[in-house]
Amino acid sequence: MKKIYSALLLLFVTVGIAQIPNTYYTTATGTGYTLKTQLYNIIKGHTDKGYAGLYTTYQTSDRDYYYENDATILDMYSEKPTGTDPYTYSAGTTQRCGTYSVEGDCYNREHIIPQSTFNSAAPMVSDAHFITPTDGKVNGQRSNYPHGPVTTATWTSLNGSKLGSSTTSGYSGPIFEPINEFKGDIARMYFYFATRYENTVAGYSYAMFNGTSNQVFTTAFLNLLITWHNQDPVSSREIARNNAIYAIQNNRNPYIDHPEYVQAIWNPTADAQAPTAPANLVSSAKTTTSISLSWTASTDNTAVTGYNVYMDNVLKTTVTGLTTTITGLTAATAYSFNVKAKDAAGNISASSNILSVTTAANGATATDLLFSEYIEGSSNNKALEISNATGAAINLSIYSIKKQTNGAGAWSTGLPLTGTLNNGSKFTIVNSLMASSCYPISSANISTSATEMAFNGNDAVGLFKNGVLIDIIGTFNGGTANFAADETIRRKATITSPTTTFNKTAQWDSYTSDTCNNLGSRMVAKASKTETVLDINAIVIYPNPSQGTFSVNNSNKMYSIEIYSIIGQKIYSEENSTKSEITLPNIAKGTYLVRVSIDSDSVIKKLIIN
Repeated sequence: MKKIYSALLLLFVTVGIAQIPNTYYTTATGTGYTLKTQLYNIIKGHTDKGYAGLYTTYQTSDRDYYYENDATILDMYSEKPTGTDPYTYSAGTTQRCGTYSVEGDCYNREHIIPQSTFNSAAPMVSDAHFITPTDGKVNGQRSNYPHGPVTTATWTSLNGSKLGSSTTSGYSGPIFEPINEFKGDIARMYFYFATRYENTVAGYSYAMFNGTSNQVFTTAFLNLLITWHNQDPVSSREIARNNAIYAIQNNRNPYIDHPEYVQAIWNPTADAQAPTAPANLVSSAKTTTSISLSWTASTDNTAVTGYNVYMDNVLKTTVTGLTTTITGLTAATAYSFNVKAKDAAGNISASSNILSVTTAANGATATDLLFSEYIEGSSNNKALEISNATGAAINLSIYSIKKQTNGAGAWSTGLPLTGTLNNGSKFTIVNSLMASSCYPISSANISTSATEMAFNGNDAVGLFKNGVLIDIIGTFNGGTANFAADETIRRKATITSPTTTFNKTAQWDSYTSDTCNNLGSRMVAKASKTETVLDINAIVIYPNPSQGTFSVNNSNKMYSIEIYSIIGQKIYSEENSTKSEITLPNIAKGTYLVRVSIDSDSVIKKLIIN
């Protein structure tokens, strides 16, 4: 939650700084590793209160007086500095682990440097300066992996801490990345450990260590920790924690009291090495107004911190992941893209390959079937809708729906589709226990209890053609975080073709839970009507293309009009109209289908908005 800055807090900081004993660092006069040894002699021999004593220490060292200000346990792996915490723990004994299965079950003690590194030996195993209270589930996910930047997350905690793949030089295993708010805190815990245990650290085997008692860390991890230390300065919370632990252990973390000691001791050579160039830049999807891009990760001697994406040699955006969607483009227009990686020191890589992509033309038909609506409502209110805007009837026998449970593991075996889906029509699939008040299952094309229709808001759902993924809702291997829980999402009118890259903001409109009123609405008339009984030339829409205002030549007869996006979403309707002109002020550019009905007859016209 948002930090609370007040006169009381400023007083707290002032008092905290004043609690450093006047003579505590008198002998810390050297530079380089000499200074580190001097600090070791100052902070060694602390009072060991034992492993169980950590919980007693946390009563004063790790309480939240800085965010919610509610005196709950301050957990770096669950605290959300600018939002509502997903859960909290009281300082009593009732919420300590124990067993756990999900976040919020209980909290325990997290060794920032895993205790397996030093074989759980004393006094390291109970040194509060680098052991913090954390949620049991997140602690288990972090395991004994190093801390560092994650390229692709395989699991994300509720406050945004991530487990995933690493690009840190010399280490290719899983890595754990805390949120930015606490990266400096964790870096200073590492520096404390390297100093307090200078006499034994050379014998510890850990991915971040280099087997020496001086530098302690590999160069890549050292530069990373220094970056975190500089980017996230010492906070009032750290100062208070340092004071509280000093009152119990009788030693301090010198890098909280004197942040400048980090540079004075390690003083690494300035990083002048640029990351490698991103590779395999490709376009994963495009519409008339947007192009989606993806590429292969770069590597760096410290860590890649982001990617600059250029369009026509002008910087368009900067992202930390390996995908982006460029919007606001013009239909049927060629654009040139390239990507460059950067690191914390500001080094920029060489360019990726140059990619030229042309946006779809107005009036273009969809390249294949695509999901047009997704309902993840209360209880068993689950539904999918597939649209055909390809311009031709499609045999569904080569298509299937598959699900990935909880954002991990393999795709399900698959729910096969059957029948033929005519152009301009929709195919609905619902859970067989869906409430009739939401949608009558008798109206669906498929009503089933198959696992594919028992999805939740964190289960990726894919549309497959001949066993190959062509469209997706959610992110495959996206972890347990919800992307569309308790809501209905409908494909935007500007999205006319399927894509294997899910971008909820750019591709979908969101509606409240159990919004079912649009599901399965057809762009074609019911069987009792004849679509083209009227003379095709009797109804004229002009001007066409239009900028949003057009006229209907209806031979002065009363008519009804419905306007649909290319994927079948109704965006306008009016019955018993005699208007000669219709204005749609907020309609997006693209191709639309207009159905004009007089009595029991109707005709469909194509309308282009530019």
